[in-house]
Amino acid sequence: MTRSEELFARAVGLIPGGVDSPVRAFGAVGGTPRFIARGEGAELIDVDGDRSIDLVQSWGALLFGHARPEIVRAATEAAARGTSFGAPTEAEVELAARIVALVPSVEQVRLVSSGTEATMSAVRLARGATGRDLLVTFEGCYHGHADPLLARAGSGLATFGIPGSPGVTAGAARDTLTLPYNDVDRVRDAFATRGDEIAAVIVEPVAANMGVVPPAPGFLAALRDLTTSADALLIFDEVITGFRIGAGGAQARFGVTPDLTTLGKVMGGGFPCAAFGGRRDLMEHLAPVGPVYQAGTLSGNPVAVAAGIAALDLVVSLDPYEELESTAIALTDGLAAAFDANGIAARIPRESSLFSVFFTDDAVVDLAGARAADHDRFARFFHHLLDRGVTLPPSGYELWSLSTAHGAAEVERVLEAAGSFAG
Repeated sequence: MTRSEELFARAVGLIPGGVDSPVRAFGAVGGTPRFIARGEGAELIDVDGDRSIDLVQSWGALLFGHARPEIVRAATEAAARGTSFGAPTEAEVELAARIVALVPSVEQVRLVSSGTEATMSAVRLARGATGRDLLVTFEGCYHGHADPLLARAGSGLATFGIPGSPGVTAGAARDTLTLPYNDVDRVRDAFATRGDEIAAVIVEPVAANMGVVPPAPGFLAALRDLTTSADALLIFDEVITGFRIGAGGAQARFGVTPDLTTLGKVMGGGFPCAAFGGRRDLMEHLAPVGPVYQAGTLSGNPVAVAAGIAALDLVVSLDPYEELESTAIALTDGLAAAFDANGIAARIPRESSLFSVFFTDDAVVDLAGARAADHDRFARFFHHLLDRGVTLPPSGYELWSLSTAHGAAEVERVLEAAGSFAG
């Protein structure tokens, strides 16, 4: 028995399913999850000493790879000064200033601890500011596990085939209207019939929790026009795309400015740090200035904030996005060629450096298309690569993530492993 197997056997008696986030359990692909001892750049080293190229990168959080020295140094120095104060710090102001400078829609920002907390708070703010209750979401987009955001969501729910979740009240579900991603006509119909009830539309500008599904041309612009016309708000969930698809996020890439934006992952440099922000007039509805309540003991945690400042300073100084996209193109083109050579039907949607693999003949533009792919084949592919030293997300509904530590050598190793996959 491997050390990972021993740890997992112990974990299942102590933690539900043996993991602290469901997809880590390998339920969609089978087998025993690898327990990680450390990460180095583009690689993971598990507790059995096996090394692998990491194409998860903490679910997109690690733009600069594992244990990037500047980020580790900043967090270590901050921890030595104190790990939590429950009081304002200068570093919070500095991180906020960097976010405001980089993200087009953000005039004011509030720091929180997780993407779920950011989206939950943004939705509450939208409802409080508009005086309306109805939230429009899209099938396959995942905005965290707050009650109103779990109806037909992506990520873990898509992986496990769960349409919602027990424990979510009928009232919460009633106030959420879920539509197919990329279907402008359905959104237009919703506004025609219920526009005066809609507080906000929340969307992943590039869907990355049902696998990667880029927005159809004009989709995001149509959401902007429809919400503006109805005096509703547009929320971009850029927890994944923020600082990963570009320094200004997807909103800068597509030229569509939302009213509110949620951020996480990259902005924390691998630490639990997230944020939501937007127009000043909206953000000033928040307590203590306004009546919409939101709070958090660990919001603006000094260690996480220090790591976030270091990560965003690297974003500005290195401007890594052209290199990341070039690496993604080399990898996706190589994978497509390998699948074609082996007679395997596959689609690899990509937007900038965001991509994933669907084993299907058909284009994937929404959750129905993602579900129609061959996920049993993905499970076989996952283990084929894992056995050859490549770690993929353990679900066909998840984003593959690169970092600046991935280069030509890593791409070559991944393609060598994929080239021997017979299906």
